[in-house]
Amino acid sequence: MKNVLFIVGSLRAQSFNGQLANVAEEMIKDRCDVKYLDYGDLPMMNQDLEVPVLPSVARVRKEVVDADALWIFTPEYNFSYPGVLKNLLDWLSRPMDMSNFQNPSAAIGKKVAVCGAGGKNRTQSCRAKLSELLDFMKMDLMHEPQTGIALGIEAWTKGEFALTEEQLAEVKTQADAFCAFIGA
Repeated sequence: MKNVLFIVGSLRAQSFNGQLANVAEEMIKDRCDVKYLDYGDLPMMNQDLEVPVLPSVARVRKEVVDADALWIFTPEYNFSYPGVLKNLLDWLSRPMDMSNFQNPSAAIGKKVAVCGAGGKNRTQSCRAKLSELLDFMKMDLMHEPQTGIALGIEAWTKGEFALTEEQLAEVKTQADAFCAFIGA
């Protein structure tokens, strides 16, 4: 089985994207071993903190290196990705050995998929900008399909996460494509 690392772009305990990740996990759990990346303890990216490598940075990089693939589930903040996700990606983009800038990063060549749950925009702007960043980082991005979920009013007024049958089918389509993409 392939080892897949899920990255949720929100640190909120009951985030809608965390719940979306749970749905996707159910869809691939017979083909992949899924683990969720805990990165809430990463400091803000700061070159003064790169050497020596901080334990939190080393741990996150190791989990990414050890994974066969990543799947990012992210909300859209102001037509872009959340700062906490960008911070994680900044840390992952840096060379693992700072004494040798030819040394690869933890993310280079890593297979990755993107999806998100949010408002009426269905995280479209976020996913476009995130795709551009992941391509720049030389990750192996599954460009299509990407799932964008527009959450209903209940999500925003009552905190209730529910997907329609059509949305579940979109996630299933992406889950099946992702498993094919990573050879699972």
